[in-house]
Amino acid sequence: MITALAGGVGAARLLRGLVRVVAPTDVTAVVNTADDTELHGLHISPDLDTVTYTLAGMNDDERGWGLAGETWTVMENLERLGGETWFRLGDRDLATHLYRTQRLAEGATLSQVTSEITGALGVSVGLLPMSDDPVRTRLTLLDGPEVSFQEYFVGRRHAVAVKSVRFAGAESATAAPGVLTAIADAEVVVVCPSNPIVSIGPVLAVPGVTEALAGRRPEVVAVSPIIAGAALKGPADRLLAELGHEATVVGVARLYSDIVGTLVIDEADSALAGAVEACGVRCVVAPTVMHTPDHAAALASVLLDAGRPSGAARSLAR
Repeated sequence: MITALAGGVGAARLLRGLVRVVAPTDVTAVVNTADDTELHGLHISPDLDTVTYTLAGMNDDERGWGLAGETWTVMENLERLGGETWFRLGDRDLATHLYRTQRLAEGATLSQVTSEITGALGVSVGLLPMSDDPVRTRLTLLDGPEVSFQEYFVGRRHAVAVKSVRFAGAESATAAPGVLTAIADAEVVVVCPSNPIVSIGPVLAVPGVTEALAGRRPEVVAVSPIIAGAALKGPADRLLAELGHEATVVGVARLYSDIVGTLVIDEADSALAGAVEACGVRCVVAPTVMHTPDHAAALASVLLDAGRPSGAARSLAR
């Protein structure tokens, strides 16, 4: 079994490649739920939905989120009425949130609802929310108040500086059923190229997860979401710098050094391989930009090779 720690878009693309080299039923993804929010009375799980839609072949690749062929009639009419439309929900996407909200109100757990949704959409990968308990990312802005993740990321388009980040509720949360077992039993644990602060950070904040990963450290392989000092998408590079970390693959290696045995970095950062290894993390150099599903599958193969006992090569650049 392969277990992956996942955020949203970058993780979804890597998982889409992973299931081309490993049977989908042999893959479990532990997905960040600290981005979850309630809007219009609905429980919305952005990262779970992005991963689900991508693995179901239903995602909008151009936007990176939501469903392909989406329509926006509800949002258009809500805007006409003067309602809140800063967080865009497509008509087809709304069905997912309506179902999730209904089932949660009936007493189902988020894990149970996620299994029902993925089953209905034909997704064979096991998707596990990191916790069934509410954990929410809260960011204190440098020149402003503490805000929710979605207000920062969508409402303010992550264009404001951040002073601190916390994961409200994490200290009292419990890992969702199957999460710790999936880490303990995995042949390889993959940390996807998701934002280390606000996508992977909340997963690690759930009690027991960091300890479980530390116990498997030689088999834990991460791929850096930072390439040549920048994030391909989103604010990961800025958040790292704003919170006092180095916005390079070396900064990523330092953040992950207690739980990750190997860090895969892009060829653009090959000159920093020695600095990564000075952090106590083995470094593998390979193409990491997933332009196509074929690129994602090639990267997945590199990660699996690096996490297995035979994966001793220092460089797998192609």
